[in-house]
Amino acid sequence: MIKVRGLKKSFANTAVLRGINFDVPDGKITTLLGANGAGKTTCLRILTGLMTPEGGTVHFDALEIQKETQQIRRRLGVISDREGLYERLTVAEYLDIFASMQGLGGEAKAEALASVRDSLGLDGLWSRRMKGFSQGERMKVSLARALVHKPHYLVLDEPTRGLDVLAVRLLRKTLNELRDQGCAILFSSHVMQEVEELSDQVLVMSAGRIVASGTPGGLKQQCAAASLEDAFVEFAYGSEARDKRAEESPA
Repeated sequence: MIKVRGLKKSFANTAVLRGINFDVPDGKITTLLGANGAGKTTCLRILTGLMTPEGGTVHFDALEIQKETQQIRRRLGVISDREGLYERLTVAEYLDIFASMQGLGGEAKAEALASVRDSLGLDGLWSRRMKGFSQGERMKVSLARALVHKPHYLVLDEPTRGLDVLAVRLLRKTLNELRDQGCAILFSSHVMQEVEELSDQVLVMSAGRIVASGTPGGLKQQCAAASLEDAFVEFAYGSEARDKRAEESPA
């Protein structure tokens, strides 16, 4: 389980995270849902050790990210908003490097590479250099990089952005399989259908705070909303959204 407690972060005297608290349970998919600027990416970067918070803690079971970063990264898979692919390398060369960085070697590394190659259908890409890859092909490689060491925790920042239907289906299938294997999964998204189909738990972020949480169905029930999108607008924008609807309604 990932445990976030009292997380704070500011930029240029502007608070981006305002003491947020949440859990990401094992064997569940948890989604951060929020508008641009809500603080989702900042939160995910702190969870992956790329940023230091000004307050609060993040624990991966008993390990704290700021104190045991390397131990956590051995059990953490990440897909960020910056893919970081080395376009001059082949897929095989690239994944071999990342497997080695995760401490894999010899037969264990060969088995890990073969596993992601088969499970993600990378045979046709394996010996190709990555320059000129489509967005869907790049996502496959990024996902393979995140999974090659069989992580227990997975953090993804808007992983379906710009993907075609087949790539999205592959990602959904992979995430569901990982959830069934007990992986603790946290991802951010703007796509309501995707959030509703995948999520066991949704955390609605607004202005650096968690303003609502629950299952997709539970969030709709909490504010008597017809759709998850309506529920999100209600929680994230509150009275502002209600006033706008009143203005748009016929007299």
